[in-house]
Amino acid sequence: MSIDYATKYSGAVDEKFKEVSKSDQCVNQDYDFTGGKAVKVYNISTAPMNDYDREGAGSTFSRYGTVSNLEATTQELILSKDRSFTFAIDKMDSDETNLALQAGTALDRQLREVVVPEIDTYRFSKMCTGAGTKATAAALTKSNIYDAITTGTEALDDEEVPQDGRFIVVTPATYKLMKLSSDIVLDTEIGQNMRIQGVVAMYDGMIIIKVPSSRLPVSSGFLIGHPMATCSPVKLAEYKVNDSPQGISGSLVEGRFYYDCFILNNKKTALYFYPIA
Repeated sequence: MSIDYATKYSGAVDEKFKEVSKSDQCVNQDYDFTGGKAVKVYNISTAPMNDYDREGAGSTFSRYGTVSNLEATTQELILSKDRSFTFAIDKMDSDETNLALQAGTALDRQLREVVVPEIDTYRFSKMCTGAGTKATAAALTKSNIYDAITTGTEALDDEEVPQDGRFIVVTPATYKLMKLSSDIVLDTEIGQNMRIQGVVAMYDGMIIIKVPSSRLPVSSGFLIGHPMATCSPVKLAEYKVNDSPQGISGSLVEGRFYYDCFILNNKKTALYFYPIA
């Protein structure tokens, strides 16, 4: 008999994913992929400003300047990461471990140790490689990290990226340098819920998210950004238990995650990546 726990666990999967993911607060879910694997995002151009001509004759519009047509280009976002896992829970293993091997426990472990690290790594890789601004690779020290970060926030300021909602993703080594810097004053009064998601402090209005270096591209210093730049839907998070599978005395567990990560063309300047030499 196959039991589909998708309804029962779908909410739990989503809640648990957001709890342990260190990238979820760096992305947005602004686009609806329901009913399809792709959406098209329109990038609309703007018109230049002109000096109004009071003495203009002829066409009414000539006083406002030369009429220009707005251009509308599209960026198609197509989901490509359709990932899955499966494992068995032997009936006697479950019995002899005081029911420690159960679907809920197995799901928690699978999310924490396999699924979330994979999705986080994929997202951070996309954000770092697709950042609108990349610094010249250079070693970070406690003496230069203040200038390096300030240069990054300055780049976002010049692009008029909103101050509210910004983040900086750092490796443990980079965070250590920040703590050693005499120019950086960290606000470490962070709630427990934020700490679970990897937020360790606030600096210059940004949340600081410390992640294992294995989840960032090789030789990463830090990534400054805003969630507006990155769309990363998890369209399907499904979990199933078959308690009477053929050939197995126990339960067969199956899971599927359908997701992707996209850097929006018009907003990629809201990401600043600093690689280290």
